[in-house]
This record gives sequence, C-alpha cells and structure tokens, in this order.
Amino acid sequence: MVENPSGAKIGLLPAAIVREKTGLEVLTAMRNGHLPLPPMAAVIPMRIAEVALGSVTLRCEATEQFYNAMGIVHGGYSLTVLDSCMGLAIYSTLGAGLGQTSIETKVNFVRPITAATGPLRVVGTSLHTGSRTGTAEGKVVDDVGKLYAHGTTTCFLFPVPPADR
Repeated sequence: MVENPSGAKIGLLPAAIVREKTGLEVLTAMRNGHLPLPPMAAVIPMRIAEVALGSVTLRCEATEQFYNAMGIVHGGYSLTVLDSCMGLAIYSTLGAGLGQTSIETKVNFVRPITAATGPLRVVGTSLHTGSRTGTAEGKVVDDVGKLYAHGTTTCFLFPVPPADR
C-alpha cells in the first residue's frame, strides 16, 4: 500500500469488505482513514471531505504537473475528479455487495483552472439509483463557490464478485 501526498493510504478495497458494507459505510470508512483510497488518488491527489447518502464532496488542488501546453490544467483533470465524485455519489446509495462503474460521463468546462486557482471542491449528487444503472451530477468549484466545470454521469451497477481480486 502506498500513500498520496496528504499521507492517506492508497490501495484496493478487499472484495469481502465491499460485500459486507453498504457504499455509504465504505465511503465513510475511507473518509475516516480506516480504508484505503483508490489508486487513482495517487495520480490525482483527492480525498473525501464529506459523504452522505447520495452526496459526496472531494477536495483536491491542481498543480503545474497537470498543465497542458497552454499553461492551464488539462481538461482531463476536471473530467477525472468529476467522474470519481459522481460515481462515488451513486456508490453511496448502494447496498452491500454492489459496485458501480461509469458507462458515460459528460463534462462542461466553464473556466480554466491553474495552480493559482487554489483548493477545489468537487461535489457529486446522485439523481437516480435503479437496479442496473445510476445517474448523478457534479460540479467543480473553488472555495468561494466559483464554478469551473460541471457534468453528469451514468453508471452500471453490478454485484461484487465473490472472490477477492
């Protein structure tokens, strides 16, 4: 297991834990440092700041390492943190033994992000959880609420396989 720059543990969740706990319980344990954050959090440092049924807020801060050739943060950064947050919002509504993965994600980029933008909040809200799919919306805002990007996602819901990965 590795750590991201904030010192949070990074690794895969044991399938046994996911089979036993609801999505909300897993995310709460991740936020509290009792379970590891996913490996993607080592690539784009992000952490769960708030979690409730149907809602997740991530905290992150873009640095120059995410710049494109134009000297602004690459759009893939916003897309990735929104995809993660919206998927987690859906996951927070799932019962024990269920997982989710993105089918489709759409993002609108409103204004450029730079290292000077500072800390960002990524807020995801579940809109619908069905038996096979879930949908959510999300937004990337700064600490004063200025909007940088927003989007929607549709996720496929599936039972977690019985064997650990």
